[in-house]
Amino acid sequence: MKTSFLRYLGIMALVVLAAACSSSRHAGKSQMIGNLKGEEYLEKVIEYVPRWQALTGKVAFSLDMDGKSASLNATLRMKKGEVIQLSVAPLLGIEVARMEITPERILAVDRLHKRYVEISFESLSGMLRTEIDFNALQSLFMNEVFLPGKPQLEAGDVRRFHVFPAGSKAMIVPKSSRALSYQFFTGTESGLLEKTCVGLDGMDGYALEWDYSDFSGLDGKLFPRHIVARVPARNFSLDMKLSRMSVSADWESSSALSSKYRRMELRELLDMLVK
Repeated sequence: MKTSFLRYLGIMALVVLAAACSSSRHAGKSQMIGNLKGEEYLEKVIEYVPRWQALTGKVAFSLDMDGKSASLNATLRMKKGEVIQLSVAPLLGIEVARMEITPERILAVDRLHKRYVEISFESLSGMLRTEIDFNALQSLFMNEVFLPGKPQLEAGDVRRFHVFPAGSKAMIVPKSSRALSYQFFTGTESGLLEKTCVGLDGMDGYALEWDYSDFSGLDGKLFPRHIVARVPARNFSLDMKLSRMSVSADWESSSALSSKYRRMELRELLDMLVK
């Protein structure tokens, strides 16, 4: 139990990083979606995207990996283009662990044992041999259709996507062609993003799926209260139930650590994750 908080946060970091790598592959010509042309439908989707600069809430995580399960309650805080924070504070509101992701680095802090792991996105990009995209990662949590490398979609971006009918949904695919494929599935009538799929060409076993459901009101828009991230071929799922959502930006967006904290090497953290 003493290492479980940092271990759990580390597992989540490794999972979501798979979706933060830049790119997508080419698809064919767009088609009609309902009574709208492809570009008209995309304009509707982009227009509906909330322009929140911050998002906070409580989140109940349930992790299932190879038949083993774990659960954790945390606070999720995000500022657009700036930071993603996950804070664990089960003991009378006293924080025991934190993960903080910025465009520059990932920081995981174990406050119980005063230790931390910090690694830059530049180093991670070198290790993974592909560019890590913070905006793509944040968009997954914020229920957004996105273009890798771009902080926010604009009306003119409709020409950078193809869109196809997919049953009761529309499938939206970026036109650029690189190592990864991104597919966004939106409700034909609602325009709400219900599913995002991220795949690596030639490696179907590492496809990552994010499903969004239980939409309810938040600051005049709709936002999902239930998010599930899956790697189907690897028997992995991360269930996230959100509550007490807010768009308040009145909170500290950076973590300061005293000299009492010991820096752990990445290898030390990885060893913890496989035990």
